[in-house]
Amino acid sequence: MLSFHLPCDSAARAVGADLSAQALADAAVRRGLGVEIRRNSSRGLYWLEPLLELDTPQGRVGFGPLTAEQADSVLGAVLGADGQHPLALGLLESLPYLAGQQRLLFARAGLTRPLSLDDYLDHGGYRGLAHALELGEEGALDCVLESGLRGRGGAAFPAGLKWRTVREAAADRKYVVCNADEGDSGSFADRMLMEGDPFLLIEGITIAALAVGASRGYIYVRSEYAAAAATLEQALAIARQRGYLGPDLRGSGRELELEVRLGAGAYICGEETSMLESLEGRRGEVRAKPPLPAVSGLFGRPTLVHNVLTLASVPTILARGAPFYRDFGVGRSRGTMAFQLAGNVRRGGLVERGFGLSLRELIEDYGGGCASGRPVKAAQVGGPLGAWLRPEQFDTALDYEAFAAVGAMLGHGGVVVCDDSVDMARMARFAMRFCAEESCGKCTPCRIGSTRGVEVIDRLLAAGDAAERGRQWSLLRDLCETMRHGSLCALGGLTPLPVLSAARGFPADFGLDPAIVEEEAP
Repeated sequence: MLSFHLPCDSAARAVGADLSAQALADAAVRRGLGVEIRRNSSRGLYWLEPLLELDTPQGRVGFGPLTAEQADSVLGAVLGADGQHPLALGLLESLPYLAGQQRLLFARAGLTRPLSLDDYLDHGGYRGLAHALELGEEGALDCVLESGLRGRGGAAFPAGLKWRTVREAAADRKYVVCNADEGDSGSFADRMLMEGDPFLLIEGITIAALAVGASRGYIYVRSEYAAAAATLEQALAIARQRGYLGPDLRGSGRELELEVRLGAGAYICGEETSMLESLEGRRGEVRAKPPLPAVSGLFGRPTLVHNVLTLASVPTILARGAPFYRDFGVGRSRGTMAFQLAGNVRRGGLVERGFGLSLRELIEDYGGGCASGRPVKAAQVGGPLGAWLRPEQFDTALDYEAFAAVGAMLGHGGVVVCDDSVDMARMARFAMRFCAEESCGKCTPCRIGSTRGVEVIDRLLAAGDAAERGRQWSLLRDLCETMRHGSLCALGGLTPLPVLSAARGFPADFGLDPAIVEEEAP
């Protein structure tokens, strides 16, 4: 019997994976063949989806992107002597895009069925939890501290320090909350992991909860991720049935219950205190800090808040040790990062590498440049609040400190590529408009400043002479400084980043004299 694998990932299904699977099954029936079609997780090679894989004695070989119309011809090629077909990719592990990666978070991507706990266990799952139970709470915490793991979000705060704060806080109940409200443009790693390897996230949350003394946890999923939420619900039920959740977790005497909660489509709930407000049943609105959530978070109790990729990194650290994890990366940026290539790029998809590779390597070597065939003009790293980087900046290493040194941030690792047809002034206007629409409204610099920002950019672009453009630029710069220093959270505080980086990098798109922009840039 032939054994095929085809992803059930949302991105693969969006481009016809379900139709391709049915067409392949129908073709096998017509040919009188016995075939098994397993719906596995995605490898993240999205330009090749739907990606069909076939088990062979040499390993898995691939065909893609597979359409329903080509299913029969692929099946014929498989049965042929040489296996030649226009969609044939050869051994998938030998593809340069995959061969050069260092996959820890996505080590099981494409290999396992998302809701098969046995598949997960066969590929090293829950070894981290077993070791955490052996080490005890303090030992598990120390292991995360030693690993150098930092939050895979904007602030990149050391995870172990946050764990210790929650652990040392006195309370009758503590919580752990996974913020899976992934809303950044060009980001899809959270969704891909929740849909493809949900037990990894559950294991990471479980280890974190044990280490900080939490007995209840929540996974806050954005409402647009219906498939991810459904997969997580089923995975939680399976884990509970098999003893990995519940009142006596793996016979340890510890209790842990996890629940999925859906957001209501607010980008601001990516900010941890807004998310906690939403979880408590109120409008998503930023809280003033202090107190920090680690001291007084959900329902006023100490709460450990991390995003998906941070928590999903924990099982590897506990299973293979802190020194193993620290061997990846550079400087203070340890471990691997799941970079997500999107936008006008030839080979869009997920690239997991240790920190330290360059942005140029990511865009050119992995991404293959622009899908349009035109030159790359700019790349935005870190979502809609990230800086726009010019090609001459692409040799910057992808690590937290190197990016901070050039006035940028890694954020969640999303990279959106644009070709030379894009008007960067319009992209700057979009950033201000985005902030105006997504602001929770609590603080004036964000609520009003973003609206005024759109108006100032419109006047700048409509100005008929250089003097007026200069005046509007000075006003825009001052407004950005007010937003940056006066906003209550990162939404208003970081919106100036894409605006000012676009103006500094591409003054001609704004009709500005480069000397004026450089002179006044903060």
